Amino acid sequence: MAGVAPARAGAVLRRLVHISRPVLWVNTIGSGVVAVWLTGALMDVRALPVLLWLTLPFNLLIYGVNDIYDQETDAANPRKGSLEGARIRPSEVRLIAGGVAVLNVPFLLWFLLALPTAANAVVLLYAGVFVFYSARPLRFKARPFLDALSNAAYALPLLIVPLALGVEPVWPVALGLMAWSVAKHPFDAVQDIVEDRAAGITTTAVRLGPRGTALWSGAWWLLSTVLFALESIPVAAVNLAIAGTLVVGLLRDPTPATGHRLYRLSVAFPYVAGSVAGVLLTVAVHLGRYP
Repeated sequence: MAGVAPARAGAVLRRLVHISRPVLWVNTIGSGVVAVWLTGALMDVRALPVLLWLTLPFNLLIYGVNDIYDQETDAANPRKGSLEGARIRPSEVRLIAGGVAVLNVPFLLWFLLALPTAANAVVLLYAGVFVFYSARPLRFKARPFLDALSNAAYALPLLIVPLALGVEPVWPVALGLMAWSVAKHPFDAVQDIVEDRAAGITTTAVRLGPRGTALWSGAWWLLSTVLFALESIPVAAVNLAIAGTLVVGLLRDPTPATGHRLYRLSVAFPYVAGSVAGVLLTVAVHLGRYP
């Protein structure tokens, strides 16, 4: 019996990690690490609380809240229940809500005590946008174009970290990642058009259709390329190459099935582009380019 409680705790933790979609943590922790490097240091211990928050706690906030409010559509979505997202049971709602609170509230309280006002304002905006992306009454997810624009918040660690450390943000990179995120969200949602439409959810992808979404995403990815080029031509080139492959692939066969087929490359996009940016940025830090 002594091992029952630890076994139960381990099972709960594994479930919460699954719900947090660890394959997508790169979208939060990756931007946080890059933000540290852009301050001119490979690591700053003052940034560690923020970086830890951007792992399981914040991703559980994003996707746990999303899963609570999307139970109906997720039940009919064949992607759910895999690495691409959990399919939760109604009985798990209290567990998820409790996990979100227990893992996030201590960090938010620490930030209020330790970080400057400007950094805390962005932290609260960051959390608020992702809660109300899924939660009613705002539910940005069900509002075409606003669902995509709200995902610009994925770039906010590029503001939070430097503001927390008293350093000026690198605005072309922050704005470039905002544009990149506005492009990626509807592109990834193309694969869910059938399920979202059946559930009465009008996303940008549902409103524009696969072809229109490809054009929307292509325009925003082009803007992100221009902004990234202000800091790094190689990163901009990689961004353009991968984005172009995704957009052209969807334009050639504009269907939700194509969106699903391209999703793996879309998931790999930040890993590949981020790796290139990371190598170049660490070299630049050693050469003293940043800040």
